[in-house]
Amino acid sequence: MTVRAGIAGAGMVAAVHADAIRRAGGSVAGVAASTPERSKAAAPRVGAGRAFDSAEELAVSDEIDVLHVCTPNALHGPLVRAALSAGKHVVCEKPLSLTGADSEALVALAADSGLVNAVPLVYRYHPMTVEARERVRRGDIGAVRLIHGHYLQDWLARPDDNNWRVDPAVGGASRAFADIGSHWCDLVEWISGHRISELTAAAQTVLPQRAAAGRETFTGSGAESALESAETAADQVAVTTEDAVQVLFRTHLGATGALVVSQVSPGRKNRLWFEIDGAERSLSYDGEDPENLVLGGRDRTEVLRRDALSEQANRINAVPAGHPWGYRDCFAAFTADVYAAIQDPAGAPAQPPYPTFADAARTAHITDAVLHSAANRSWIEVS
Repeated sequence: MTVRAGIAGAGMVAAVHADAIRRAGGSVAGVAASTPERSKAAAPRVGAGRAFDSAEELAVSDEIDVLHVCTPNALHGPLVRAALSAGKHVVCEKPLSLTGADSEALVALAADSGLVNAVPLVYRYHPMTVEARERVRRGDIGAVRLIHGHYLQDWLARPDDNNWRVDPAVGGASRAFADIGSHWCDLVEWISGHRISELTAAAQTVLPQRAAAGRETFTGSGAESALESAETAADQVAVTTEDAVQVLFRTHLGATGALVVSQVSPGRKNRLWFEIDGAERSLSYDGEDPENLVLGGRDRTEVLRRDALSEQANRINAVPAGHPWGYRDCFAAFTADVYAAIQDPAGAPAQPPYPTFADAARTAHITDAVLHSAANRSWIEVS
């Protein structure tokens, strides 16, 4: 069975999904952008068999088995509901919805449908992050005491940088944390086995005005209309979403932690860095140097390369050490797991190996707590 996929959205991440679909043995049956004209332009770019006039039409089409939701965030919930109601499996970019409560509603809807539901929290699919998880979980570093790190980017560092994500009506109330802080939290919780139980946060909007018709960064041809609809005739637009966040947290197992998230840090293109400090050793990972893990110790520190890995890490380690494993490889490995479940539901494990809607809802609850804490300058329990 060849899985027939539809892609709602036509920006950068849609092209990444299209590549992953083909590498997993699927076909891109259709694509829908923000207008029929943009759909037609996107079809050859992503290798789609058909351009649909709208994402809503694509979501319920008999020509697809699974819908990949790659649109601006405000459209995620409605498209997920439409696709599930039409009997389609769904792969949805995070955030699953704009609030934790609505994300939980989508988790329940997907569970009732019995359909495959997945969210590409794909940093779980680098062999070195899998290796980190295996080493922490088997006790190599001892009891976890401290979890800390950052996720830094620079693509919105200038006043003339703009993007649909800046507008809360399109991207949601949180920008920097919901966009990238959510990835960091998901990854360290998955690796460590600790869940963030309470936190206090401070948020900054360092650029309260941005150019209305400025350089639209980090996007593709399918997203411009969302930004254009939010623009006014003025040269500048007010910004209410955060550029940076600092978080202190405690976990349910007694560890403490700290996180800095920023989309305005010059020179940092995509630096997801974390360190987990145990009683015996520490373990750190740098997403801009992802072929290594650093295993720190009182007597010696080791740099672990992407070879001689654990069984779980080698499951997705499809290229030899010295041949870099990249972002698109993570997507392809994730999509292969999702499509295996679609093709053989009876053979799928009870606990899916890929992140599901429930994992995305978890990140939405953390985001809600961060916003609440920053607004009230207080410690907040994470639901």
